[in-house]
Amino acid sequence: MARDSSATKARLLDAAFSEFAKHGIAGARIDRIAENAQANKRLIYVYYGNKEQLFDAVLQRALETGSESVPFDVDDLPGYAGAIFDHLVERPSLMRLVLWKQLERPGNTDTEAASYQGKIAAVRQAQDAGRIDAGMDAADVLTLVVALSQAWFGAVGGPAAGGTAPGSTAAGGAGSDWAPDRLARHRAAVMEAVRRITAPHGDGS
Repeated sequence: MARDSSATKARLLDAAFSEFAKHGIAGARIDRIAENAQANKRLIYVYYGNKEQLFDAVLQRALETGSESVPFDVDDLPGYAGAIFDHLVERPSLMRLVLWKQLERPGNTDTEAASYQGKIAAVRQAQDAGRIDAGMDAADVLTLVVALSQAWFGAVGGPAAGGTAPGSTAAGGAGSDWAPDRLARHRAAVMEAVRRITAPHGDGS
């Protein structure tokens, strides 16, 4: 029975991820989520409460998956940026989910805040040790690294508009195909930009 419950929860979260990424919280429909998950609608309320709490569960799982897939390495911020880029390539709908979250549920969860503060502290320590340029506040450094990694995905016609990467198994909707060489150029540009921003003074040119 527990195994069946876990499988049902996973299907519900997968269906909810797709629904929220496409329609946001206000536009999402519990009936569609239940239908796509092949589950009884009542179970959504039993397992997750209301629609907003279901969204929080979907976002939490996405954050946990991201933390596992993209470990933070303060001594290789260009590599970290490239890993974020790769993660979004494999999950083009994720950026849409993030954008809906910013619009409809601004602010950070306790988990997000703790993770963010931990990364800022690590950047600040690396700056103090001379491994990262100290000319910018640590929080701004981290913000730029993440923003550069995500920038293309939120562009007009990019994956946040519904595009999917070639070979991706993630749901994403319609959009122009991503040529591998274009992906490689964007990834390299992101990593080079991060390298220039974070390199200790005298090493960024």
